Amino acid sequence: MNILVTGCGGFIGSNVSRLLVEAGHYVTGIDCIGPDDSTLVRWRLRGLPAYPRFALHNIDIQDRQLLARLFQDNICNGAFSAVIHLAARAGVRASVEDPRAYFETNVLGTLNLLELCREFGVKQFILASTSSVYGIQGGAPISEDAQSNRPLSPYAASKSAAETLLHSYHHLYGLDAVVLRYFTVYGPGGRPDMSVFRFVRAITEGDPVTVYGDGTQRRDFTFVDDIARGTVAALSLRRFQIINLGNDRPVSVNELIGIIESAVGRSALVQYQERHEADPSLTWADVGWAQRLLGWAPEVGIEEGIRRTVAWYMENRDWARDLV
Repeated sequence: MNILVTGCGGFIGSNVSRLLVEAGHYVTGIDCIGPDDSTLVRWRLRGLPAYPRFALHNIDIQDRQLLARLFQDNICNGAFSAVIHLAARAGVRASVEDPRAYFETNVLGTLNLLELCREFGVKQFILASTSSVYGIQGGAPISEDAQSNRPLSPYAASKSAAETLLHSYHHLYGLDAVVLRYFTVYGPGGRPDMSVFRFVRAITEGDPVTVYGDGTQRRDFTFVDDIARGTVAALSLRRFQIINLGNDRPVSVNELIGIIESAVGRSALVQYQERHEADPSLTWADVGWAQRLLGWAPEVGIEEGIRRTVAWYMENRDWARDLV
């Protein structure tokens, strides 16, 4: 298959791209890579440019003209078989500060790609979404048919809008479409603004750990390798599907800190601050649908995943400690 992967220099996108080329697929990867991203992105993409089946393009998904040129240029190699759309502006709290930027990237960027899929006859589209679309849920675990139209942040709202756009293109143009709702992804090379990276760095370096809320809120932390496997497996699906990818074992933030303390061999200096209104108290994925449709199940538990993440940080500490 000839697959377009957006956000290929990102945390999840680089892992997905690697699995695809190792499986023998041709991958055209695009990302908007700035000078401040260079060290982490280089680590994520290590070795990928050496694959003859991988091509990297520095393109912003908001730039429809450049995207259209890429689709057009690719025709000589055969149209893209599928788009795996992982590029997004991420972060719940940051979206409250700059909601317009989130909608311009996450909604209009998605619209650009969908329009080009329609124009160039691409038949399959996989959209990376988020557990944040579920907002506050009374029961747990959360299944795909739970209410998802009351998001708590502009980030979640932008992802919900992208999901709705994708369904409309499935309905109007017969696009095979899959929405993957990821639950709190972590692992080596993860986003520096996410809690696992922040906690590992702070505990290792002896800095205070900032916790928003009292630490009892629970998250379904999911290892990136499991997420990448599930994403690639979704290429087998047709029609329109929404699927949760999560670990199905939520732990509290306080428990997470304890697991990291054990892995690092050092106690945390915890500072509690007021919980943000955009943060739900619980995320917990019902992954039964993923098991039935994809034959997928999470394989890496939180203790092993944290061990691998801490080991990565130690190996790359000379530059990883400076990431913010």
